[in-house]
Amino acid sequence: MLKIFIKTIPHKKQRYETLGDYWISKDGTMEIRVSELKNWKEEALIAVHEIIELLLVKDRKISIKEIEKFDIEFEKNKKKKRDEPGDNKKAPYYKEHQFASKIEKMLAKELKVNWKKYENKCWNLHKK
Repeated sequence: MLKIFIKTIPHKKQRYETLGDYWISKDGTMEIRVSELKNWKEEALIAVHEIIELLLVKDRKISIKEIEKFDIEFEKNKKKKRDEPGDNKKAPYYKEHQFASKIEKMLAKELKVNWKKYENKCWNLHKK
């Protein structure tokens, strides 16, 4: 049985520096947490990105623990605020992240979300 639980949370309550987080709980539920942006369309864009990425990661048996480890280490050592771990070719989920980003951008266009404004809003949540 497929069970996906998505919840928006204050950005500061994310487990680490990310706008979207996912894991699979012991009962098999796919858990997704999205940083609050005070706009349902923008929050949905992040959620859809995370769902797609998680489905691909699960299908390709990419370790979520390995992804978390990579992301946390990347965030600690990144040089520029706007560097995203999933855009690094060394990321264990690079291809999956790239595909999810394409879908996210296409959905943004359909929802009439200005990509540049949305992107800036997202980056401004980051601490670093």
